[in-house]
Amino acid sequence: VLETMQNLTDLPGNTTSGINLSVVVKVCVVIPFFTAFLFFILLTLYTFASHRQFFDSSRYILFTYMLINDTLQLLSSVSLFLLVMGGVQFAIVFCAPLLFVCTATFLNTPLILSTMSLERYVAIFYPLYRPAIWRPEWIWIIIVSLWIISCILPTVDFVLMRLKPGVDIHSTPVLCKNAVVNASPIQALFKASLNGIFFAVVAVVILFTYIRILLETRRMRQDRVSVRKALHTVLLHGLQLLLGMMAFSQPVAEILLFQRVSLSPADMSFIYYFCFILLPRFLSPLIYGLRDETLRSYMKKAMPCYGARIDPHKD
Repeated sequence: VLETMQNLTDLPGNTTSGINLSVVVKVCVVIPFFTAFLFFILLTLYTFASHRQFFDSSRYILFTYMLINDTLQLLSSVSLFLLVMGGVQFAIVFCAPLLFVCTATFLNTPLILSTMSLERYVAIFYPLYRPAIWRPEWIWIIIVSLWIISCILPTVDFVLMRLKPGVDIHSTPVLCKNAVVNASPIQALFKASLNGIFFAVVAVVILFTYIRILLETRRMRQDRVSVRKALHTVLLHGLQLLLGMMAFSQPVAEILLFQRVSLSPADMSFIYYFCFILLPRFLSPLIYGLRDETLRSYMKKAMPCYGARIDPHKD
């Protein structure tokens, strides 16, 4: 079974020194999406930084944290994609930090989704007596904990790293992909187990919060609108988790579809990479940013094209 992060970086199975049409098409598909949504993420982060009232809410702080994580994931993942597509080789000592960030941010995503679902649960069931850890001034403890947990797997990767004979970590040029830092049976078993635990725990948390909020929606007679919004938010978290989990189904899909669909393994890997690695992160700021009326109004004012239409003499 191929590892998830291997699928992220091992896209062009037939990479050569020459640039073929397939590589050009893939790059031309990824770059416009990446540029557009990176602009949207940066615009959202700028809006948060310009209006300090957003940092008085745990919900907005976690949303900002998710955007920063998604930005790092997109930057590292797309960088790896372009490097492998171009056949660029360099020493492992420069490759390792990029792989570390890409793996850690990938695993951090389901942890953030579960945390945001729990935050909505706490906001609904404990509106007046919210536990201290969920208050804005203490939410950084949860954020630091998520980073530490998500860094376990890439740290183990480098601790257990065994290079091929003749490969020097400082000088031997290699393609920067996950297989470089070893794929021993013990390491592969550890990765599969940890990935399974990550997504299983997150799925249970999201399912639990969704059911509890759904029951609360039926019971409450007042403030049903805010509860329904929280319910929809948790449902969107579940959809994002499902898209993320689909990345692990690539080996099975290749076995079932390889003889029925006229696609090469490299093309199949690219489709999975784009649909289940990139798209969920592209959709995050759109789903959560545009659904929030307050944030949406501030973002419109921050856009140059919108601001240019505002009468400068108008209050």
